Amino acid sequence: MLDISSSCLVVVDVQGKLAQLMVDKETLFKNMRILIQAAKILEIPILWCQQVPTALGPTVPEIAELLGDEEPIDKASFSCADHEPFNAKLKALGHRQAVLCGIETHVCIYQTAMDLLGRNHEVAVVADAVSSRTADNKQIALARLAAEGVAVVSMEMVLFELLRTAEHPQFKAIARLVK
Repeated sequence: MLDISSSCLVVVDVQGKLAQLMVDKETLFKNMRILIQAAKILEIPILWCQQVPTALGPTVPEIAELLGDEEPIDKASFSCADHEPFNAKLKALGHRQAVLCGIETHVCIYQTAMDLLGRNHEVAVVADAVSSRTADNKQIALARLAAEGVAVVSMEMVLFELLRTAEHPQFKAIARLVK
């Protein structure tokens, strides 16, 4: 189970024209926005990655505007965890649970999840907050991630798993995000 004190949110590569080509991009952006807002309410650290922004462009404005107080980690490797600045920030946090959202499911999300899992992190991939250019690539990646031991979850599963109870002090603020 995810725990607020052990989790971090990893926002992966939602950039430029590529982000506009994702299957069901409206749901992707909406659910990513909710996850980012919830992380801020619950004071869960956010690691924000961008894949070669000089080539792919910056993070899309609807996501970037919520991350304004975070510093992006620019990378060339497909896996966030194959990039030392990401690993240094993750290590400094001391959090063993990573919740992944972003694009593309079958490339950067998949490789990041597998690398983190291989380094004894608990990894959750938010199925309704990741996407690929084709539905087939997304579904194949989610199936393989689940088979490899990554938790494939939904955005609401993450939120309510973190809260654990309706008596949590931030329950109402989180519940408002999904209404």
